[in-house]
Amino acid sequence: MSASVLPKALAFDVFGTVVDWRTSITRESAAFLTAIGRDDVEAAAFADAWRGQYIAAMIGMRKSGRAFAVLDVLHREMLEAALRERDIDPEGLDEALLADWNRAWHRLDPWPDAVEGLTRLKGRLPIVTLSNGNVALLLAMARRAGLPWDAILGAEISGAYKPDRQAYLRTAEVLGIAPGELCLVAAHHGDLAAARGCGLLTAYVDRPDEYGGAPAPDAHYAQSWEWSATSLTDLAAQMGC
Repeated sequence: MSASVLPKALAFDVFGTVVDWRTSITRESAAFLTAIGRDDVEAAAFADAWRGQYIAAMIGMRKSGRAFAVLDVLHREMLEAALRERDIDPEGLDEALLADWNRAWHRLDPWPDAVEGLTRLKGRLPIVTLSNGNVALLLAMARRAGLPWDAILGAEISGAYKPDRQAYLRTAEVLGIAPGELCLVAAHHGDLAAARGCGLLTAYVDRPDEYGGAPAPDAHYAQSWEWSATSLTDLAAQMGC
Protein backbone atom coordinates (compact mmCIF):
# COMPACT_ATOMS: atom_id res chain seq x y z
CA MET A 1 0.00 0.00 0.00
CA SER A 2 1.15 3.52 -0.65
CA ALA A 3 1.64 6.17 2.00
CA SER A 4 -1.29 8.11 0.54
CA VAL A 5 -3.70 5.53 1.93
CA LEU A 6 -2.13 4.95 5.32
CA PRO A 7 -4.63 4.47 8.16
CA LYS A 8 -5.35 7.23 10.64
CA ALA A 9 -4.23 5.03 13.53
CA LEU A 10 -2.57 1.69 14.24
CA ALA A 11 -4.05 -0.66 16.85
CA PHE A 12 -1.83 -3.49 18.05
CA ASP A 13 -2.44 -6.95 19.27
CA VAL A 14 0.11 -7.33 22.08
CA PHE A 15 0.60 -10.94 23.23
CA GLY A 16 2.76 -12.61 20.61
CA THR A 17 2.84 -9.60 18.29
CA VAL A 18 4.69 -7.09 20.45
CA VAL A 19 5.88 -9.26 23.34
CA ASP A 20 7.30 -12.77 23.53
CA TRP A 21 4.91 -14.36 26.01
CA ARG A 22 6.22 -17.94 25.74
CA THR A 23 9.87 -17.26 26.60
CA SER A 24 8.85 -14.92 29.41
CA ILE A 25 6.22 -17.21 30.97
CA THR A 26 8.57 -20.20 30.68
CA ARG A 27 11.30 -18.31 32.55
CA GLU A 28 8.92 -17.07 35.24
CA SER A 29 7.21 -20.44 35.67
CA ALA A 30 10.55 -22.25 36.01
CA ALA A 31 11.37 -20.06 39.01
CA PHE A 32 7.97 -20.57 40.63
CA LEU A 33 7.97 -24.32 40.02
CA THR A 34 11.36 -24.49 41.73
CA ALA A 35 10.00 -22.44 44.62
CA ILE A 36 7.22 -24.98 45.24
CA GLY A 37 9.53 -27.96 44.85
CA ARG A 38 8.26 -29.13 41.47
CA ASP A 39 11.33 -29.02 39.26
CA ASP A 40 9.99 -32.18 37.64
CA VAL A 41 7.40 -30.09 35.74
CA GLU A 42 8.79 -28.85 32.42
CA ALA A 43 8.41 -25.06 32.44
CA ALA A 44 7.89 -24.56 28.69
CA ALA A 45 5.16 -27.21 28.62
CA PHE A 46 3.55 -25.51 31.61
CA ALA A 47 3.66 -22.14 29.82
CA ASP A 48 2.00 -23.72 26.78
CA ALA A 49 -0.67 -25.32 28.94
CA TRP A 50 -1.41 -22.05 30.73
CA ARG A 51 -1.70 -20.11 27.49
CA GLY A 52 -3.44 -23.01 25.77
CA GLN A 53 -6.62 -22.38 27.77
CA TYR A 54 -6.85 -18.80 26.49
CA ILE A 55 -9.23 -19.16 23.56
CA ALA A 56 -11.47 -21.61 25.42
CA ALA A 57 -11.70 -19.14 28.31
CA MET A 58 -12.77 -16.33 25.97
CA ILE A 59 -15.35 -18.47 24.20
CA GLY A 60 -16.59 -20.06 27.42
CA MET A 61 -17.23 -16.72 29.08
CA ARG A 62 -19.16 -15.45 26.08
CA LYS A 63 -21.28 -18.61 25.72
CA SER A 64 -22.00 -18.90 29.43
CA GLY A 65 -23.33 -15.36 29.70
CA ARG A 66 -20.87 -14.70 32.52
CA ALA A 67 -20.34 -11.04 33.32
CA PHE A 68 -17.21 -9.54 31.81
CA ALA A 69 -14.08 -10.35 33.82
CA VAL A 70 -10.69 -8.81 33.11
CA LEU A 71 -7.85 -10.95 31.81
CA ASP A 72 -5.99 -10.89 35.14
CA VAL A 73 -8.94 -12.79 36.63
CA LEU A 74 -9.08 -15.26 33.75
CA HIS A 75 -5.31 -15.78 33.85
CA ARG A 76 -5.56 -16.70 37.53
CA GLU A 77 -8.30 -19.23 36.82
CA MET A 78 -6.21 -20.67 33.98
CA LEU A 79 -3.12 -20.85 36.21
CA GLU A 80 -4.98 -22.81 38.86
CA ALA A 81 -6.36 -25.17 36.21
CA ALA A 82 -2.87 -25.77 34.78
CA LEU A 83 -1.58 -26.52 38.27
CA ARG A 84 -4.36 -29.00 38.99
CA GLU A 85 -3.62 -30.78 35.71
CA ARG A 86 -0.19 -31.49 37.18
CA ASP A 87 -1.54 -32.64 40.54
CA ILE A 88 -0.59 -29.40 42.25
CA ASP A 89 -3.33 -28.11 44.53
CA PRO A 90 -3.36 -24.30 44.33
CA GLU A 91 -5.25 -24.21 47.63
CA GLY A 92 -2.09 -25.53 49.27
CA LEU A 93 0.13 -22.77 47.89
CA ASP A 94 0.86 -19.37 49.39
CA GLU A 95 -1.55 -16.75 48.06
CA ALA A 96 1.20 -14.15 47.64
CA LEU A 97 3.18 -16.62 45.52
CA LEU A 98 0.18 -17.39 43.32
CA ALA A 99 -0.62 -13.69 42.88
CA ASP A 100 2.95 -12.93 41.86
CA TRP A 101 3.04 -15.92 39.51
CA ASN A 102 -0.13 -14.63 37.85
CA ARG A 103 1.50 -11.22 37.44
CA ALA A 104 4.13 -12.86 35.24
CA TRP A 105 1.88 -11.70 32.39
CA HIS A 106 2.64 -8.12 33.46
CA ARG A 107 6.37 -8.78 32.99
CA LEU A 108 6.60 -10.04 29.41
CA ASP A 109 9.68 -9.14 27.37
CA PRO A 110 9.26 -7.35 24.03
CA TRP A 111 10.47 -8.89 20.80
CA PRO A 112 13.90 -7.40 19.90
CA ASP A 113 12.42 -5.18 17.16
CA ALA A 114 9.36 -4.03 19.09
CA VAL A 115 10.45 -0.83 20.83
CA GLU A 116 12.32 0.52 17.80
CA GLY A 117 9.50 -0.42 15.44
CA LEU A 118 6.79 1.11 17.61
CA THR A 119 8.83 4.28 18.11
CA ARG A 120 9.30 4.72 14.37
CA LEU A 121 5.63 4.06 13.62
CA LYS A 122 4.57 6.46 16.38
CA GLY A 123 6.54 9.20 14.64
CA ARG A 124 3.96 9.14 11.86
CA LEU A 125 0.79 7.54 13.23
CA PRO A 126 -0.99 7.19 16.58
CA ILE A 127 -0.30 3.76 18.09
CA VAL A 128 -2.68 2.15 20.60
CA THR A 129 -3.31 -1.29 22.01
CA LEU A 130 -6.17 -3.47 20.82
CA SER A 131 -5.57 -6.35 23.18
CA ASN A 132 -7.54 -8.71 25.34
CA GLY A 133 -5.30 -7.61 28.18
CA ASN A 134 -6.68 -5.32 30.88
CA VAL A 135 -5.40 -1.79 31.40
CA ALA A 136 -3.43 -2.52 34.58
CA LEU A 137 -1.68 -5.46 32.93
CA LEU A 138 -0.84 -3.56 29.73
CA LEU A 139 0.31 -0.49 31.67
CA ALA A 140 2.70 -2.50 33.85
CA MET A 141 4.02 -4.33 30.80
CA ALA A 142 4.53 -1.10 28.86
CA ARG A 143 6.44 0.61 31.65
CA ARG A 144 8.70 -2.39 32.21
CA ALA A 145 9.39 -3.00 28.51
CA GLY A 146 9.49 0.64 27.37
CA LEU A 147 6.59 0.29 24.94
CA PRO A 148 5.74 3.84 23.76
CA TRP A 149 1.97 3.62 23.33
CA ASP A 150 -0.04 6.78 22.67
CA ALA A 151 -2.97 5.14 24.48
CA ILE A 152 -3.50 1.87 26.33
CA LEU A 153 -6.94 0.53 25.55
CA GLY A 154 -7.68 -2.62 27.50
CA ALA A 155 -10.57 -4.98 26.96
CA GLU A 156 -12.51 -2.98 29.57
CA ILE A 157 -12.98 -0.30 26.89
CA SER A 158 -15.33 -2.51 24.89
CA GLY A 159 -16.34 -4.99 27.58
CA ALA A 160 -15.66 -7.69 24.99
CA TYR A 161 -12.83 -9.96 23.98
CA LYS A 162 -11.51 -10.42 20.47
CA PRO A 163 -12.68 -11.81 18.11
CA ASP A 164 -16.01 -10.27 19.21
CA ARG A 165 -16.89 -7.51 16.74
CA GLN A 166 -17.41 -5.01 19.53
CA ALA A 167 -13.73 -5.19 20.48
CA TYR A 168 -12.68 -3.86 17.07
CA LEU A 169 -15.54 -1.46 16.41
CA ARG A 170 -15.43 0.12 19.86
CA THR A 171 -11.71 0.82 19.47
CA ALA A 172 -12.35 2.78 16.28
CA GLU A 173 -15.25 4.56 17.96
CA VAL A 174 -13.25 5.76 20.96
CA LEU A 175 -10.53 7.00 18.60
CA GLY A 176 -13.14 8.99 16.69
CA ILE A 177 -12.43 7.34 13.35
CA ALA A 178 -14.23 4.98 10.99
CA PRO A 179 -13.35 1.26 11.13
CA GLY A 180 -11.78 1.54 7.68
CA GLU A 181 -9.40 4.23 8.98
CA LEU A 182 -7.99 1.92 11.68
CA CYS A 183 -5.42 -0.78 11.01
CA LEU A 184 -4.97 -3.80 13.25
CA VAL A 185 -1.37 -4.97 13.52
CA ALA A 186 -1.16 -8.59 14.62
CA ALA A 187 0.83 -11.80 14.32
CA HIS A 188 -2.36 -13.87 14.26
CA HIS A 189 -4.31 -14.56 11.09
CA GLY A 190 -7.52 -15.29 13.03
CA ASP A 191 -7.39 -11.90 14.75
CA LEU A 192 -6.75 -10.15 11.44
CA ALA A 193 -9.58 -12.02 9.71
CA ALA A 194 -12.01 -10.92 12.42
CA ALA A 195 -10.78 -7.33 12.16
CA ARG A 196 -11.16 -7.37 8.37
CA GLY A 197 -14.70 -8.67 8.85
CA CYS A 198 -15.42 -5.48 10.80
CA GLY A 199 -14.00 -3.26 8.07
CA LEU A 200 -10.55 -2.59 9.56
CA LEU A 201 -7.34 -2.49 7.58
CA THR A 202 -4.86 -5.24 8.42
CA ALA A 203 -1.10 -5.60 8.88
CA TYR A 204 0.45 -9.01 9.54
CA VAL A 205 3.75 -9.33 11.43
CA ASP A 206 5.37 -12.75 11.24
CA ARG A 207 6.42 -14.22 14.60
CA PRO A 208 7.58 -17.77 13.78
CA ASP A 209 8.96 -18.30 17.30
CA GLU A 210 5.79 -17.38 19.19
CA TYR A 211 4.94 -21.02 19.85
CA GLY A 212 8.52 -22.20 20.16
CA GLY A 213 8.71 -23.00 16.47
CA ALA A 214 5.45 -24.99 16.46
CA PRO A 215 2.87 -24.11 13.79
CA ALA A 216 0.47 -21.31 14.64
CA PRO A 217 -2.98 -22.70 15.51
CA ASP A 218 -4.76 -20.14 13.32
CA ALA A 219 -2.63 -20.45 10.17
CA HIS A 220 -5.69 -21.57 8.20
CA TYR A 221 -7.11 -18.03 8.45
CA ALA A 222 -4.23 -16.59 6.39
CA GLN A 223 -5.22 -14.15 3.65
CA SER A 224 -3.56 -11.46 1.57
CA TRP A 225 -3.38 -8.64 4.13
CA GLU A 226 -2.90 -4.97 3.27
CA TRP A 227 0.58 -5.16 4.78
CA SER A 228 2.74 -8.17 5.57
CA ALA A 229 6.01 -7.71 7.46
CA THR A 230 8.79 -9.75 9.02
CA SER A 231 9.05 -7.41 12.03
CA LEU A 232 7.74 -4.12 13.37
CA THR A 233 10.80 -2.33 12.00
CA ASP A 234 10.01 -3.84 8.58
CA LEU A 235 6.42 -2.62 8.91
CA ALA A 236 7.72 0.85 9.81
CA ALA A 237 9.85 0.88 6.69
CA GLN A 238 6.89 -0.18 4.55
CA MET A 239 4.83 2.66 6.00
CA GLY A 240 7.53 5.21 5.33
CA CYS A 241 8.50 5.63 8.98
